[in-house]
Amino acid sequence: MSSDALHHVGSLAELQSLFASTTYVAVDFYADWCGPCKQIAPHYAALAKQHSAPGVLAFAKVDVDAAQDAARAFGVTAMPTFMFFKDGRQVAVNGQPAIRGADPRSLAAAAEKLGGLAKKRVAESSG
Repeated sequence: MSSDALHHVGSLAELQSLFASTTYVAVDFYADWCGPCKQIAPHYAALAKQHSAPGVLAFAKVDVDAAQDAARAFGVTAMPTFMFFKDGRQVAVNGQPAIRGADPRSLAAAAEKLGGLAKKRVAESSG
């Protein structure tokens, strides 16, 4: 899978469209001027490549300056903030409703958990 594993979302409407078409969505709320965001970005991209499953698990990036409506809708006040959704509703992963800050260990653990759920969903639908 190429870097297309990341969905660059430009508005709340685009994000809601992704929620409507995908069971699980991980969202990275970031800003271009944010140093920690830049540090964690390659890690997030690698997790997206590893775990994405079309229609089941998507990894989105939302620039909070470009998509202020999306940032406001989810109360994002610090960057980066990672949130996780199932069927369009925010869910806690590994007991965390969101990961604030560039925390590669927590982010990897959350991606592993979602990746496992996605694999299970794919196996159920194909079997």
